[in-house]
Amino acid sequence: MYQNNLGNYRTKETLFGMFYHSCLGKIILLLLFLGLLSVIAFFTRPDEKTVRAEMDDNIRQCIMSPDSLHNDWMDDAVANIGYIFTTADSTVDHELLRNFQKYNRLEYYEHPLYSTMYVYNNFHIEGIRCGIGVFGLVIPTVNFNDLILREGPIRKDYNHPLIEVNTDEYLGSNPDPIFHGEYDNQ
Repeated sequence: MYQNNLGNYRTKETLFGMFYHSCLGKIILLLLFLGLLSVIAFFTRPDEKTVRAEMDDNIRQCIMSPDSLHNDWMDDAVANIGYIFTTADSTVDHELLRNFQKYNRLEYYEHPLYSTMYVYNNFHIEGIRCGIGVFGLVIPTVNFNDLILREGPIRKDYNHPLIEVNTDEYLGSNPDPIFHGEYDNQ
């Protein structure tokens, strides 16, 4: 059977259309987009003064609201997202703030596309990240349990039970130091 419109099924595609629909074209466009994004991130990276001021505010908010001592990572994440858009109240416990400044140290690190702030103390000698600065924002990752705000003994003597501040409940005695197992007769 004769067909007189054999050439009409083909469409004429532009050079950019052919480039965009190819795998190499999509990879190159993705790399150009990521390059543009990294240039913007480089120029909008917050400096040390901005990160330190924001982290001081975020730590004050974290110190002020340990009422529930967040149970899981989701509570901490929601609280930290809220810290981005709010500021700390002026009524903060000054003793806890002084203890934070006494027992903890904040260090600023600048990376090519972002900056970070780490808190160092006796619990986290290697440091733990408490904030990330990127695209002009400081995103806190601070956790109340990572900060040292009080100092005191945990035990009276070696064999005494742990000192519990809030309860008078005795947690049990230490096990007998002599091994009582199935090999006692040998």
